[in-house]
Amino acid sequence: MLVLSASNHLLWSAHCWLRPGAPQAVPLIFLTVCFVTFIHIYSFLCCVTNQSPPNFTQHVSEQSKVTDRVSRRLIRIYQLYSRTSGKHVQVLPNKKINAMAEDGDAHAKLIVETDTFGSRVRIKGAETGFYICMNKRGKLIGKKNGQGRDCIFTEIVLENNYTALRNARYDNWYMAFTRRGRPRKGSRTRQHQREVHFMKRLPKGQQPTHPSQHRPFDFIHYPFSQRTKRTRYSSER
Repeated sequence: MLVLSASNHLLWSAHCWLRPGAPQAVPLIFLTVCFVTFIHIYSFLCCVTNQSPPNFTQHVSEQSKVTDRVSRRLIRIYQLYSRTSGKHVQVLPNKKINAMAEDGDAHAKLIVETDTFGSRVRIKGAETGFYICMNKRGKLIGKKNGQGRDCIFTEIVLENNYTALRNARYDNWYMAFTRRGRPRKGSRTRQHQREVHFMKRLPKGQQPTHPSQHRPFDFIHYPFSQRTKRTRYSSER
């Protein structure tokens, strides 16, 4: 509408100036300025009309790849049950990682820290304090400092309700264990393999928190102000 009104205005002005009996000295500079202004307005409206809406999915995907150092860390404690070995992942004092621990073993208790608001996490042994990391050869090792991207894993929930852990530094390399509980090289892993499938389990003896066990809200009784007293008195009447 703005473009049409501007063009109609220019055409009517030119018709008035060029009709018989009009002054012969037509301001060509003014016509040039009007024409250039019309072109700029038309270009601006075309850009606004063709502008695509913001892609929120792309924004979330990009932000999930960046470490969030502002938000509060979400810490969970659980065990990782290996589908192939039938045991639990453990972090030993010698910095070795395997899936040979029984349910309730002290070294099988893992502390999982969130790295972003997405599904990237750091996994640390509660007993030893070592983080589960992956070196450039695809071997799982324990590190005291787990701030590197080689110590970050992305949780992927599969269709069979198992969880796969993909390394953030080495794309398409997964945490995996053989039937004997030995770690498998990340370069030989794929998402559909049974070796990369895990199930989260609470440590033995630990029960999930029931809603009835949550602390109730504490109501704080503030003294009535003069306005509150008047409102209460009028409602009682």
